[in-house]
Amino acid sequence: MTALEPARPVQPVQPAQPAQPAQPAQDDPPRSRGVHPRTTAPARPHHPARIPFPLVDEISRHCLEDDEPETVHIEVHLPGRLDHERLRTAFHQALARHPRVLMRQVPTRWWHRHYTWQLTSAPDVDAVVFPPPGPDALAHARARALTDCPPLDASPPVRLEVIEPAHAAPVDDRRPAAPSAGTVLLLTLHHTALDGPACLRILATAAELYAGSTGPAGSTEPAGRTSPSGPADPPEPPTHPTHPTHPTHPPHPPHPPYPPQLPGRSRPGLLTRPARLAPDHSTPPTNPTTSSTSSTSGSGNGNGNGMLLTELSVPTRPPHPTGERPPYTVNDQLLVATYLMAARWNQLHDRPAAPVVITMPIDDRSRGPHMPIGNGTRLAAVPFPSTTPPLTPHTSPGVAPRTTSTPTPLTRLLHHTSAHTRALKSTTPRSPLGLPAAVLASLPLPVGPRRALTRALRSLAAPWTPTTLLSNIGRVPYPLDFGETGGRATAVWFSAPARMPRGLSITTAATCDGDRIHLALRWSRALLDEAAATRLLDLFRSSLAATAWPPTAAPATRPPGTAPAPGPVPPAEEGGTP
Repeated sequence: MTALEPARPVQPVQPAQPAQPAQPAQDDPPRSRGVHPRTTAPARPHHPARIPFPLVDEISRHCLEDDEPETVHIEVHLPGRLDHERLRTAFHQALARHPRVLMRQVPTRWWHRHYTWQLTSAPDVDAVVFPPPGPDALAHARARALTDCPPLDASPPVRLEVIEPAHAAPVDDRRPAAPSAGTVLLLTLHHTALDGPACLRILATAAELYAGSTGPAGSTEPAGRTSPSGPADPPEPPTHPTHPTHPTHPPHPPHPPYPPQLPGRSRPGLLTRPARLAPDHSTPPTNPTTSSTSSTSGSGNGNGNGMLLTELSVPTRPPHPTGERPPYTVNDQLLVATYLMAARWNQLHDRPAAPVVITMPIDDRSRGPHMPIGNGTRLAAVPFPSTTPPLTPHTSPGVAPRTTSTPTPLTRLLHHTSAHTRALKSTTPRSPLGLPAAVLASLPLPVGPRRALTRALRSLAAPWTPTTLLSNIGRVPYPLDFGETGGRATAVWFSAPARMPRGLSITTAATCDGDRIHLALRWSRALLDEAAATRLLDLFRSSLAATAWPPTAAPATRPPGTAPAPGPVPPAEEGGTP
């Protein structure tokens, strides 16, 4: 992916000024041109008008399907209301501050060598939309986020819908919707062009512009993640090779392709097919307005994606000395919970046991105003054994947690997962999609034959596709504060595409408070129906609760408007992104 130079500082928005068209980008350094000795005019800056598709963009473009749009959905809940024109002005100015998002695909014929992005100096279309408010406005906007993908031939490939529903959608607490005076910002982006963290960076800039922030552009939370009633976790060492405080990677021993072998369990072989999630269409879909979670159907004809949104408590971890790294992170607990969910689901459906392989995106980019815009994550595979460990509790009810006794199989699995994911995150970034994708993109063939070859190989490799995808955004690094009128974000959801043959993606994020995990379960309707997805989500709840220290009988919930329970609450560490 092509990275640009640092963006210009964010300037406050003046409420009374009308929206101005975006100016040509000034982020790229001028290229020196030959000037006649007698000419006194300065050299004119050169702006790259066209950029060949990076590897991730090209592979995604080859594999696009009409039945399963390649959309990323971002949903931000605000407690207050926003001024429409002020928001539109701020968002357009944010696009100008990050000119890499102002792009469209150049018309391509099958004999062309590359797909190409064309950078534009101003948006081709107004990306900010204000649907009519109403009790079903948010549900309709979520459905559009799954079915209506922003086109690639118009700049920018992003759509921001500002929803002012009469009632808030029910989320997780098994109660009817409650009146709400807040606002929901729902962003839909084409995953061929952008990923979730890049678009969230643009929205963070828009929030600073809207609120008239006078601080440094792109200011984020402190590096040490702080919990409301506990000490800060030590910051993870930066892994981006160009980070200003970490120019090179420390040496690391080669990590094994799989986590260390558990006692009495076989390690999956490299050629072993991963487990496929058992399909289930046994029950008619439930009504989205009466579901225990916020649900969205992507299509009425059995194609496309469905989506469930919910909130979960952050699982606790074992006590550890202040200032030391915990034995495992919340991201490791989410990985193990996903593994337990998939293994239990297949057991209930009499599916033969097979190793569960989870795709984990890793994002090495900085989160400041210099963050490169585009698709900037690399995919890593985290495999698990084919047999599910018994969920032996860490402790009995009413007894203090055991810290010196023999660890349970689930505890050992958490420690092994932590060692493996830490090794994956510390490796030097290579090809974001692996060697096969890099070889395909480098073949000296036109895009037409290369597209056909990519799709054919993808079909042949379908049996070896990982079981599912878990993308943990972690704690959102931006306050997303829209000033006195809009307020600070209270919830942020992401959802990644769930394309077959994998057919399932789980995306998690936590707000700056860090006391709740906002989870989006997105599935292909060719794999599951809505009732089956609800049962699958219940399995994830119980599996995540089993990883807590000490484990709880059921995931904790709290009524709306109440404070979280006292005690240290660990933040949700970042794992990867959609």
